Amino acid sequence: MLTKETVTELKYRGDGAIATLIKNYNEVSSVKFILDNLGRLPSNFNPDIFYKLLAHAHSAIRLSAVKNIGKLNDRFDANILYSLYKNENDTNVKREIVSSIGRQRKITNKSLLFEFLKDNDPKIVCQAIRALLVFENDSDAIERLKSLINHPNEIVSSIICKEFFVKENSADTRISHAATYQFLKNVVVHADVLEALSYVPSESVHLTFTSPPYYNARDYSIYPSYQAYLDFLEKVFIATHRITKEGRFLIVNTSPIIIPRISRSHSSKRYPIPFDLHPYLVKNGWEFIDDIIWLKPEASVKNRIGGFMQHRKPLGYKPNSVTEYLMVYRKSTAKLLDWNIKSYDQKTVIESKVPDGYETTNVWKIDPCFDKVHSAIFPVELCKRVISYYSYKGDLVFDPFGGSGTVGRAAKALDRLFFITEQDKDYYEYMKSKARQLSMNDERVTQFLTLEEFIKRSKNDANRSDC
Repeated sequence: MLTKETVTELKYRGDGAIATLIKNYNEVSSVKFILDNLGRLPSNFNPDIFYKLLAHAHSAIRLSAVKNIGKLNDRFDANILYSLYKNENDTNVKREIVSSIGRQRKITNKSLLFEFLKDNDPKIVCQAIRALLVFENDSDAIERLKSLINHPNEIVSSIICKEFFVKENSADTRISHAATYQFLKNVVVHADVLEALSYVPSESVHLTFTSPPYYNARDYSIYPSYQAYLDFLEKVFIATHRITKEGRFLIVNTSPIIIPRISRSHSSKRYPIPFDLHPYLVKNGWEFIDDIIWLKPEASVKNRIGGFMQHRKPLGYKPNSVTEYLMVYRKSTAKLLDWNIKSYDQKTVIESKVPDGYETTNVWKIDPCFDKVHSAIFPVELCKRVISYYSYKGDLVFDPFGGSGTVGRAAKALDRLFFITEQDKDYYEYMKSKARQLSMNDERVTQFLTLEEFIKRSKNDANRSDC
């Protein structure tokens, strides 16, 4: 019986025992089992059997053979693997060949690695880049890598950009990455968001969570055209990008919207807002991370399926829209998430850990909320999930379209800070009334400011060092 113990015992004999074993168990599954369970090879191991298997008809055997050859480190001829590479059709085998040659770290393999840079498979190119980066003092290798900055694959070009062309962050560094400015803490500004943001320093906000006004769906969101609506949102999220800390998150809650038909002789129009907005965000420095689906009970949404239920005629199917999107983006950076996490002290990291009961999928089942003042308010549970998953205690959470202020109230409940802008006077006054009810015994009283008051505070506080 073929076992791992048998393979381990025979590989140390040094008399071709493994080759004999493979000859005796020559079906594909058995040969692969032997090759995959060899583990670390002894220094006296005869690798001839691996080279013979490079011509095997089954790609899985060739792949395992290449992996074992790679374990020999400097004891194999890279040119033999390169010859296989040139005639190999299986991309996994080719990738393993590049990886094995790269692990030798031999400058004599440089010309082979240059050839791999020409491959159409971006993963092979990335493997070759990784191998060539070892030769950091070789000007020929470095120049060849730098030339890939205009590579057609975005992953390849981003690696080269990070390694050779990213400059130190030139943004305002008067405050630490984990801190923010005093004049922004727990503030609601009654103003146009773009006007208010022009007075906010760069790199001030840790998280933005918002639901933009829907295109021409309500009185407070009337735009001359859909393109004008998208242009406005682009400006808002460009400004938001500037004030966001490096590598931190933007979560945008949107969904397609229907503009009703004006008469029975016309059709209604459905606008795919989250999908149309996405290219603008990516173009302006936001990296797409995740899509989260907010799933609502069917009884809570407008009934669109009623007509179809009566006639059942194809082409007339219109399902009830029970989902909205939470599109998750991160401000583009060459730095990993660990860099952000390490900017906090250990006490903050521990106290900010997400408790048990967190959501494990990207489908969140949460009931919507309704209010007589604001018809599309955030559920508190939705806000709390986003804020707890994407920020630390003490972080500043921003909502450019404050509405009823749920983001601010959730942030405060989770020991975060908040900064909100809201242009509509009714919503602004509504937030003030809610704040009076909630903050009677709360020392962290929310500041409600006009644009003029906010500008004055920004000029007084922005240059202070005790932020």
